Amino acid sequence: MYTASEKRYEKMIYNRCGKSGLKLPAVSLGLWHNFGDTGVYENMRQICFTAFDNGITHFDLANNYGPDPGSAEKNFGKILREDLGRYRDELIISTKAGYDMWEGPYGNWGSRKYLIASLDQSLERLGLDYVDIFYHHRMDPETPLEETMGALAQIVASGKALYVGLSNYDGPTLEKAAAILDDLHCPFIINQNRYSIFDRTIENNGLKETSAELGKGIIAFSPLAQGLLTNRYLNGIPEDSRIRTDGRFLHADNLTEEKLQQIRKLNGIAAGRGQTLAEMALSWILKDGIVTSVLVGASRPSQIIDNVKAIQNIEFSEEELKKIDEI
Repeated sequence: MYTASEKRYEKMIYNRCGKSGLKLPAVSLGLWHNFGDTGVYENMRQICFTAFDNGITHFDLANNYGPDPGSAEKNFGKILREDLGRYRDELIISTKAGYDMWEGPYGNWGSRKYLIASLDQSLERLGLDYVDIFYHHRMDPETPLEETMGALAQIVASGKALYVGLSNYDGPTLEKAAAILDDLHCPFIINQNRYSIFDRTIENNGLKETSAELGKGIIAFSPLAQGLLTNRYLNGIPEDSRIRTDGRFLHADNLTEEKLQQIRKLNGIAAGRGQTLAEMALSWILKDGIVTSVLVGASRPSQIIDNVKAIQNIEFSEEELKKIDEI
């Protein structure tokens, strides 16, 4: 049976999530990729063990993570049952609902029926009585915001989640949702959004600024822009890259000559800082203290160790930040 490292808390940084009492590791593990039915189970186990041994206490899922949908939760539930379960009180486990999950009109978006049913299914797959954070995964243009937020409040009141979060919301909608949740005395503490050197959407749509003003945490997904902000593509597209093997999220036409030049210039700045490009990209997200944690994915345990190194240097000079923005 797995036994966690006694040194697991020695190096990780833990940031308070907004104004809440909850702290998250500066680096969290996302199970969006590599934990579905197409993954190798023993590799999943070793990724989770390496993460926890290095102070990563937060494991992030969603109902539809796979492929197939639900399989990431099933596989992580098995790891909990067989190995990590005895450390449950040291773990932050989150899941989400909001994207298409099952057939018919009740398996998508943000209705009370969908969110509560989906979490019940997630808890069964995970083998848990509760998750630490439950997110609404995306804004619903048709369901009243009051209904969706009311469902989140009901979920916390039922004991099936300790905190709630919102994912892929913009600043104005976040502000409205936060006001409703505040009136309902629901512990809304965190926003999950895409954010990277290449994707500044949360700076442009008001989400980052509004989160800071409201005292809510932010956790950033795709911080490496699906691998573009690594040394993987410095010399073109490798034969075994995700672009060639799984075209769902990253396409060859994303890797233009202009993008390659940007990647190489950023890599030069990283080298000057004594970091890899991936380390710098993660450090950049954490630089101002507004983002609580960065979500990293991993296809092998060694990537976890590499990513955790980012927390060793999150200070940037004004000149470095200016050069990154210019690139």
